[in-house]
Amino acid sequence: MPDLVFQLVIDYIHSPRDRAAASLVCRRWFSIDASSRKHVTVALCYTTTPQRLDRRFQNLESLTLKAKPRAAMFGLIPENWGGHVAPWVEEMARSFKSLKAVHFRRMIVRDEDIEVLVKSRGEGLVDLKIDRCSGFSTDGLMHIGQYCKNLTTLFLEESNIIERDGEWLHELALNNKNLVTLNFYMTDLVRFRFQDLELIARNCSSLVSVKIGECELLDLVGFFRAAMALQEFAGGSFGEDPERYSSIPFPPKVSSLGLTYMGRNEMPVVFPFALLLRKLDLLYALLDTEDHCLLIQRCPNLEVLETRNVIGDRGLEVLARFCKRLRRLRIERGADEQDMDNEEGVVSHTGLVRLALGCPELEYLAVYVSDIANASLEFIGTHLKNLCDFRLVLLDRGERISELPLDNGVRALLQGCNKLRRFALYLRPGGLTDVGLGYIGKHSPNVRWMLLGNVGESDAGLLEFSRGCPSLQKLEIRCCIFSEHALATAALQLTSLKYVWVQGYPASETGHDLLAMARPFWNIELIPARQVVVACPLGERDVKEDPAHILAYYSLAGQRTDFPDTVVPLEAAALLNL
Repeated sequence: MPDLVFQLVIDYIHSPRDRAAASLVCRRWFSIDASSRKHVTVALCYTTTPQRLDRRFQNLESLTLKAKPRAAMFGLIPENWGGHVAPWVEEMARSFKSLKAVHFRRMIVRDEDIEVLVKSRGEGLVDLKIDRCSGFSTDGLMHIGQYCKNLTTLFLEESNIIERDGEWLHELALNNKNLVTLNFYMTDLVRFRFQDLELIARNCSSLVSVKIGECELLDLVGFFRAAMALQEFAGGSFGEDPERYSSIPFPPKVSSLGLTYMGRNEMPVVFPFALLLRKLDLLYALLDTEDHCLLIQRCPNLEVLETRNVIGDRGLEVLARFCKRLRRLRIERGADEQDMDNEEGVVSHTGLVRLALGCPELEYLAVYVSDIANASLEFIGTHLKNLCDFRLVLLDRGERISELPLDNGVRALLQGCNKLRRFALYLRPGGLTDVGLGYIGKHSPNVRWMLLGNVGESDAGLLEFSRGCPSLQKLEIRCCIFSEHALATAALQLTSLKYVWVQGYPASETGHDLLAMARPFWNIELIPARQVVVACPLGERDVKEDPAHILAYYSLAGQRTDFPDTVVPLEAAALLNL
């Protein structure tokens, strides 16, 4: 193929995997890809250096950086593990001249880092996401409001932000007229003034999505009247006297909604525009099973639903009957005491069967279940042919499970859902035998990310699993019975593996057997078992044992230098006989 043809074609190749494959054909194609690539995602910030990235991709317009393993979201990784944005921000200030969009995820961001970034890139920055990060305060957000006058997106969801005052939002409202998305949902930011939200709505005619912290909904009447283009809203809160909320003028185009602490008495506020809803977030609503059924049947055009397992099997049955367009369903674990109060509030194989029969368009399914059987997984494999992402956690509450192991059901699911790219299975001991683990390896040809918990019986199962999964790049294992030698051997046999995280394995004193996976550009880190102090009711504290971790990954940057006391590089661990 002549170079001219490839230069014309490459702008239509958007998949990073396809781009990477094309760049390996010859040096000329490598150069064409490097000069034309507009977006790069660095899945772990220690896998390369900012200088190397800038040398290769000199026309980058969008950069996503990720750091801490996903387990950090569940408190499983030490807070000081690492992932500082400082070296990246310093290079952005000097280079990356075309950068317009920056996304930091699970990283440590300081106010000084934000200041350096926005002072050097503020005028050209249109998209800034500081996602599930920590280490900064509203002082840093103040810099964003002062220097970023062309922002279309400011995303802060679930970041741990120190709140000093609400002046940052006022500064943003004064200086920015282009906002399309404003998101500080599930943060501790509550001291903002609702008048500033109203000012943003009046100044930014293209405002489409707003997700905020706690704010009395009745104070937002002016905001809703001004934000006529708004399509997505989440946050707010309800006070007493639910009848007062019936007059809230939600914008006419709202199709995505997430109202925190919404109970049965406040639910009628949604009814007038329920037919318009495409997405509904009930994760932080105070609804029982009956409430879910009543609300869901009024939302026949629902495509995305996020809720807790209080929805129950009956709620899933209603969902299957009324919501035929459903594409994404996420069912999180609710508070145990709430589930105990609601006998219907459990999800089992019965609900999954109804769901598989009634919602054939599902592409994403993540669910916590209290009971499971092979037949329900077989139904999913037979009827949900569009499924790309499947995640199942079997809750451990002592109940008797209908059927274990799930070997045959898992095999049928993987054989039927051949579009799967992401797969997670967290069971109880005995939930999957070595045979079932082998089935996962054999029937997951396209899966790129996988989480496994409490699976297998011995090293033989892991080794059989690792002979398959030809596309697997990221592997996470929890509650692991496999030896260090088996883990190292599996890492070598998984031909596409770039990253592996293991928690709760039978750790040796030196980790010597893990050296079997050592090879060029492969970093291995150990987090030894430790005791963690956790807060308890009534101000008491308890000590919990956190088991050992392994984190291993490819890196062109060499071994990182900012190791905290809680992390030890494997080579040093072996030498020090730790």
